[in-house]
Amino acid sequence: MRETLSFLISRVDNFRLVGEASSGTEAIQLAEDLSPDIILLDINMAPVNGFEATRKILKKNPLIKIIGLSVHKQPSYAKNILQLGARGYVTKSSPHKEIILAINKVFEGNEYVCTELNDLL
Repeated sequence: MRETLSFLISRVDNFRLVGEASSGTEAIQLAEDLSPDIILLDINMAPVNGFEATRKILKKNPLIKIIGLSVHKQPSYAKNILQLGARGYVTKSSPHKEIILAINKVFEGNEYVCTELNDLL
């Protein structure tokens, strides 16, 4: 999934992929080193999950905008990550165009929750 998203993001003209992480610990370190505008962060990582990574990243740099990504379609996952300061939530089953839309909306300063969960929230 990470490779597919990286490929997709690298093909969008106004996006620049600056890093990839294979764990929450690595995501925290890369966020500190690279200070990206937006992080698309998988919630289901180990040993540090996306919720804890969001908390730690935003504590160090509250200007980074995080979009939670998960296979889970339960509204509670979206609510939890948004309460931690993330600006968006998409599922791994969200169409690629919607993920790009989410990145653009969050970059513009809006919150974005994928359409399959938006009505449930």
